[in-house]
Parts: sequence; structure tokens; C-alpha cells
Amino acid sequence: MIKVGIDCGVKTGLAVARNGILIRVETMTITKAMEAVKELHSQYPDMVVKIEDARLRTWFGNADARQAKSGPGTREGVGSVKRDCSIWEQFCIEQGIKFDLVHPAANITKTKDAYFKRLTGWTGRTSEHSRDAAMLVHQYKSVL
Repeated sequence: MIKVGIDCGVKTGLAVARNGILIRVETMTITKAMEAVKELHSQYPDMVVKIEDARLRTWFGNADARQAKSGPGTREGVGSVKRDCSIWEQFCIEQGIKFDLVHPAANITKTKDAYFKRLTGWTGRTSEHSRDAAMLVHQYKSVL
């Protein structure tokens, strides 16, 4: 079974797992990610796309402090990620691609590179976005 993880944003995280094992972990633009998903869907019509749905997020950590320091763009960034989630949902519906919207609290996010590699066995380069996407589809065992 092929699963594709998507972490929405200006830098879109995309990860592909076959039977829970990662085979692709990347960061790209939303349009390149959509092209990749369409190509994968043509090869694996039963695949499932798991999209981290930022629209369900109700906590924003230190957004107030970041906005005070960096300006209103901080909150605008949150809005753009929510818009991207809507775009992904519509894209999957229009393309006939099976998808699940995943609550951010239901995923392990913001893992550091070394921990991610230990947890998944992935040895390639990653970004925070690609790691978040990978955690949506990788079936990991508890790390002691």
C-alpha cells in the first residue's frame, strides 16, 4: 500500500511510504508536489494521500510574540497554510484521489533531524516540512 504524506505550506513537505517504509522524503513547491501526486496516482490508483489539516489547529504557540517581533505576516502565514489545505482537499477530490485529513495533534511534528533518522531509518537529507510529511505515513516503532 502506497501512502503519501503532505505537509502544507510555501515549502510543501512530501513523503511516500510503501507498506509503512519511507521511499521518498522531499520539500518542494505546492505545484511540483501536486504533479508528483498525480504521477504517483497514475502508477498506484489505490494510494492514499494523508494531508496535515492546519484548519483544525487551535493553538499557535508563541504566534503573538512572533507577530510583535516580525509583524502581521506571522498570522498571514498561518492563513496561507490553511488555504493550502483547502487547495489540497479540492485537488484530491477533483483528481479522484483517496485522501485523509489529519489533525495536527494526531501527528508527531517538528522532529529534529537526528531523532527523525533514528526513528525512521531514513538517511537522506530532510527539512522540517519533509519530516512532518514523513511522520504522517511512516509506521514507526517506539524508540527506547
